[in-house]
Amino acid sequence: MTLRDRARAYGIQPQYDLVGGAQRDAPDNTLRGLLQAFGADRLPPLADEPQLVAPPGAQCHVPGQGRHWGIALQLYQLRSARNWGIGDFADLQVLAGHAAQAGAAFLGLNPLHAMFLADPSRCSPFSPSNRRFLNPLYLAVDAVPGFDPAMADAAALHDLRAAPLVDYPAVAAAKLAALRAIWAKGATVPEAFRAEGGDDLYRHALFEVVSTEMVAQGHGAGWLSWPEAWRAVDGEAVRTLADRRSDDIAFHMWLQYLCQTQLQALRDRCRSLGMAIGLYLDFAVGEAADGSGSWGSDIVLPDVRIGAPPDYFNEQGQDWGLAPLSPVAMAATRAAPFRELIGRATRQAGALRIDHAMGLWQLFLMPQGAGAADGTYARYPLADMLTALAEASRQNATTIIGEDLGNVPPGFRDVMEACRILSYRIFFFERDAQGFIPPKNYPREALACLSTHDLPTFRGWWRGDDVALREGFGFIGQTAADEQRRSRAAERADLLGDLVAAGLITAEAAGTIGPDDAPPALTVAVHKHLSRAPSRLFAVRLEDMAAELSPVNVPSTVDEYPNWRRKLTVPLDKLVDTPLYRDLAAALAAERPV
Repeated sequence: MTLRDRARAYGIQPQYDLVGGAQRDAPDNTLRGLLQAFGADRLPPLADEPQLVAPPGAQCHVPGQGRHWGIALQLYQLRSARNWGIGDFADLQVLAGHAAQAGAAFLGLNPLHAMFLADPSRCSPFSPSNRRFLNPLYLAVDAVPGFDPAMADAAALHDLRAAPLVDYPAVAAAKLAALRAIWAKGATVPEAFRAEGGDDLYRHALFEVVSTEMVAQGHGAGWLSWPEAWRAVDGEAVRTLADRRSDDIAFHMWLQYLCQTQLQALRDRCRSLGMAIGLYLDFAVGEAADGSGSWGSDIVLPDVRIGAPPDYFNEQGQDWGLAPLSPVAMAATRAAPFRELIGRATRQAGALRIDHAMGLWQLFLMPQGAGAADGTYARYPLADMLTALAEASRQNATTIIGEDLGNVPPGFRDVMEACRILSYRIFFFERDAQGFIPPKNYPREALACLSTHDLPTFRGWWRGDDVALREGFGFIGQTAADEQRRSRAAERADLLGDLVAAGLITAEAAGTIGPDDAPPALTVAVHKHLSRAPSRLFAVRLEDMAAELSPVNVPSTVDEYPNWRRKLTVPLDKLVDTPLYRDLAAALAAERPV
């Protein structure tokens, strides 16, 4: 059997398609590296080659016949007079009230997955430590039973609130100190919660304790940086520490209990306000290779990374630094680990967005030592994955949105539609040879929006700031940047023409709008235009309601840009009274009434 045939037997693709139809061969070293990581020397090949076909009966829950709209936001970016320098669950209670009053059916959030409490600077919500659990930094500490204002430094909290960026280490220090003080007063973990969490909950809490110890000793927060004696969950060093620090382990279990309690209270609040969907949560495509989710796991591949092949946005390809679930383990267990994960994720979500939904079928993987341009795709047992997803969706009445952007295999969207997974249609990308695709031609089974967390705000897009950032960081060369600027000028002209034709702005007004900035009236008009799509759901970004300019994230950057740290420039209580917020909400409510 040749190397390429052997790779295919394990679902590894020796050749793959790029966006636009070009094909690329995977390097032999990549195939060998993935075979080794998949355990091909000790595990049998796949019994059946995965097929891109919707399994019978795998249909997800969908909302009623209405056309709903909601607000998408990054939770950390909320400012308020009471939070501790980062948006929290109590801020969301306030925003839910304003959103429901305006007619919104949901609040769409960034992933809330557990991060690394021992190293809070690792703040990308799409690179979590564990997707089973939640991030305690989003706790409203002042709402925890037993809290006393004397547990917090008022001056320090004032400074945290005033900062333009979230200071994650300082926020973590303040919150954990107060939570420790509450815990010391006699708080406990309910036995029912402890029992339900089982071994996964204990191992995550143990990881946090060991991680803190390792950081104190000068190592990293992730287990791949720990001395060999500490890497084994059941090793002597870890067992000894666990015996000595049982109270600390219980404390971290309690933090998860508080997170679940406050999140459930938020979902109940959305229901009581009459929001048709309520919480729209986000599910990351993978976990950090050195987090608690992969520690001691035999189903996560820490020596393999998820990414994307070269494309329009990055000519070198992308390395997301995430560890995938083993395709071989998924096939051997009928996707049981994914079933457990997605069951938890849908439990408190009225809607759930699956980041990079094509990962249900294939992921672009790089073995150790390979760069993004050297990766290739590996296939997953799609039928089992979709069956698990549909069962969880129906059981918890959770609408599923699949982020079907980037390199979408032919036929994949047909499978999504058959399974009633809503497509994710971004206005900026919906173009053909004639210009922007008219919103009236968008699919019914979709969520429509202007932009996402990986893309510029509307004002930033209008100005072409995203092109300048890509060129400045070296992701594209000058030739590509010049072409993208010319394309953007044509896109601006197309958009203005469409808005005039739709009667949303006059030709005279369109003639006064230059490329330097987008006036508020244009922001309202383009959202009103897109919201007329027949798609079931429409999301407006809170950044656009706040007239923000800078993006929250520039993909493929780490320290070059303050990703996931920018706060809104306007506090929540003032934002909801601004003319732009009110005009946008009124326009969407008129187009998509409750």
